[in-house]
Amino acid sequence: MSDTSRTYDVVVIGAGPVGENVADRTRAAGLSTVIVERELLGGECSFWACEPSKALLRPVLARADARRVPGLRHAVGGPLDVPAVFAHRDVMVNHWHDEDQVEWLNSVSVDLVRGHGRLDGPRQVVVSTPEGGTVRLNARQAVAVCTGTGAALPDLPHLDTLRYWTNREATSADAVPRRLVVVGGGVVAVEMATAWRALGSEVTMLVRGGGLLTRMESFAGEMVADELREAGVDLRFGTAVTSVTRVGGPEGVVHLVSSDGGQLEADEILFATGRTPQTGDIGLETIGLTPGEWLTVDDTFQVTAVEDGWLYAVGDVNHRALLTHQGKYQARIAGPVIAARAQGEPVDTSRWGTHVATADSAALPQVVFTDPEVASVGLTAHEAERAGLRVKAVDHNFAGVAGAFQYAEGFRGRARMVIDLDRGTVVGVTFVGPGIAELLYSATVVVAGEVPVDRLWHAVPAFPTISEVWLRLLEAHRG
Repeated sequence: MSDTSRTYDVVVIGAGPVGENVADRTRAAGLSTVIVERELLGGECSFWACEPSKALLRPVLARADARRVPGLRHAVGGPLDVPAVFAHRDVMVNHWHDEDQVEWLNSVSVDLVRGHGRLDGPRQVVVSTPEGGTVRLNARQAVAVCTGTGAALPDLPHLDTLRYWTNREATSADAVPRRLVVVGGGVVAVEMATAWRALGSEVTMLVRGGGLLTRMESFAGEMVADELREAGVDLRFGTAVTSVTRVGGPEGVVHLVSSDGGQLEADEILFATGRTPQTGDIGLETIGLTPGEWLTVDDTFQVTAVEDGWLYAVGDVNHRALLTHQGKYQARIAGPVIAARAQGEPVDTSRWGTHVATADSAALPQVVFTDPEVASVGLTAHEAERAGLRVKAVDHNFAGVAGAFQYAEGFRGRARMVIDLDRGTVVGVTFVGPGIAELLYSATVVVAGEVPVDRLWHAVPAFPTISEVWLRLLEAHRG
C-alpha cells in the first residue's frame, strides 16, 4: 500500500468522547481537524465501560427500588430476565458498531483516519491503517492525545497466558458465569459485583485493603459493603491474589491462591485493580518522553515537558480525573484554547473565565451505580483537613426525609456536607442511598459556585422530595 501525507491544523489521537469533543470544538472554531482511531469511535466509555455497565445495572437498581415500594414488592420478586438485560445492553452499545459516530463526525466536518496513530517527532503523526498502508498527518497547530486508559493488571506469574476478565469482558459477556471472583474494591469492582450477582453469579470479592471505595467518605464503602453482603456477595478484605491458573485448559476452571493461603475456584475472574495510561505505543519516545507514562499538563492541557506548546493531553491520559464527564469538560476547555492560540487570540486564564478558561478542579462529581447509589463531589472531610482547611462535617440520615420515605419503604442512606468554616462555603458533599444520583448536580453547583452556606437557606427544596435532605443538613449545621 502506498503512503500518503495530509496536513491539518489539528490532529487528535483517540476518538472516544474526549477526542470527539476536542475535534468538535477546534473544527467549530474554524480549524481543519482530523481524528485518528484504531478501534471503535466512541471509545471505552461507549462500548466497554460507562454505557454497557449502566445498561447492565439499570434493571438491577430498578428492581431493588421496586422491591422497597408497597404494592410492587411481590410483583418483582422473581429473577431478572437475563436475555432481555443483555439485549438491552447490546442496543445501548449499538451492537458494538460505530456507524452513528462516523455520521456525526461527517456532520461536523471532522475527517477520520482509522488505524493506529503514533507520534513521529514534533507535530507529526503516522497512522498504520488496517489495510496495511501508512498515512502521515502533519499538524500546523496542535496534536491532542486523547487515548485514555486501559485496565491495570496485577503482577502475577503467567498471567499473560491466562484467559481473564477486565472491564471489557465484564461489560460485554453474553453468558452468566456460575462463579465469579472480582479482584479489587473500587468503582468497577463494586459495580460489576452488583450487576453479576443480580444476574445470577455466585460472586466473591477479594480486596487487598480494609474497605471499599476508599477514596470516598468511609461510610459510603461501608454501606455498599453491607448491601453486597445482604445480596449474597462473599466479601474478603485484606486479601491479595498470589497465583491464578486455569485447570483443564483455556476454558477450564480458574484456580486462585490468596495471600492468606486460601484457595478458590471460579468460572471467571475479573481484575478491577486500577487503570493505566494508553501511552505505551504512541511514539512518545520520538519527542523525548517515556512510553507508558501519564502525561503531565498545565491547566490548559498543554503537555508541560514538550517545547513550543504544540502537544496537548486531554482526559484520562493526563491522570487528573479518570471520569468521562470530566474528560469531556477538559475537552470543552482544550478545544477553544487550541483555537485561540492558533488564531493569535488571548487565552482567558482567570479562574472565572467565561469563554476560554483554564480548568477548575474544585468540583469533581462522581456516581457509583451500586445499591445503594453513591454520589460525591468535591473534598471528603479527610481530604479537606489534609489540605489545611478548617472544616465541619455535617451528617444526616435520609430516614428523616419525607421524600426518601415516599421513595422507598425503609430507605437507608446518609448525606454529608463538608463546610469550610473560614469561607462559609461547602467544599464537599456525599450522598449514599437509593436513587440519589440525580441529587449530585445540585451539590456540584453549590461546590463549584462557592455558594455561601447562609444563602442556601433561600434555595427551598420541594416537598416531599429527597432533595429536602439539603434543608435537614442546613438545620443540623445550625444546631
